[in-house]
Amino acid sequence: MQRPQLVALVGVVLLIALAGCTGSSVETATPEEPPTEPTETTTPPDAADGESITVTVTRVIDGDTMEIEYGNGTEDTVRLLGVDTPETTLSRVSPEEFVGIPDTSDGRDHLFNWGKRATTVAENELEGTQVEMGFDPDSDRRGYFGRLLVYLYVDGENFNEQLLAEGYARLYDSQFSLREEFTAVEHDAQATDVGLWEFQDTDIDSGTDSNDVPPLPLDGDYNCGDFETQAQAQYVLENESGDPHGLDRDGNGAACESLS
Repeated sequence: MQRPQLVALVGVVLLIALAGCTGSSVETATPEEPPTEPTETTTPPDAADGESITVTVTRVIDGDTMEIEYGNGTEDTVRLLGVDTPETTLSRVSPEEFVGIPDTSDGRDHLFNWGKRATTVAENELEGTQVEMGFDPDSDRRGYFGRLLVYLYVDGENFNEQLLAEGYARLYDSQFSLREEFTAVEHDAQATDVGLWEFQDTDIDSGTDSNDVPPLPLDGDYNCGDFETQAQAQYVLENESGDPHGLDRDGNGAACESLS
């Protein structure tokens, strides 16, 4: 091979070698940073039986049923364990569940009024307040309607038991560990005529039962044919908000005028 050709060949080889040394390096992918851990959302605490959870009572539905909120903002509905306050709808009160309260207009009116009082006490004591909520090892965690079955404690005092002691509620026939204690408290309230247990039936005292309202029909709705007198229908109309049974069709304030 002639010398000029050899020199040219060597030059080409050197250029190729230099290009391999000085060329752009292959770009290496930068590893992605690990994803940020998602913010953990706390579910409603499931405290062991006998322990308590701090909650806020946001709404009182009636004397034994409330809406509560956990610290993380989760909400639930609770039913006070072991007690039952009278209903706050006249047609739903149940005198047969309260010993010594007769199934008369006076008896139902008496329970209706004490149901309202129990609701007011619960509102004053609980609504908007942080309380301790506890479960019972001998009771179901939730009741038939899905509500939590609980004790509520205000400044260390069992509010359920307070309702019994002050005559705002009766003992509810269910299984729970404080049953014997609650039974004794209820007996004391009955023996001393505390709260709703102090009852005077004016119908009985006067010897008349002309205004006795008949029991609510099985379908939950009165009609004029269910009453013997207009006074009975009028009593229901005046003691239930909004005339849910439609007893005053013409809106003149008089129920079942055909019975007059």
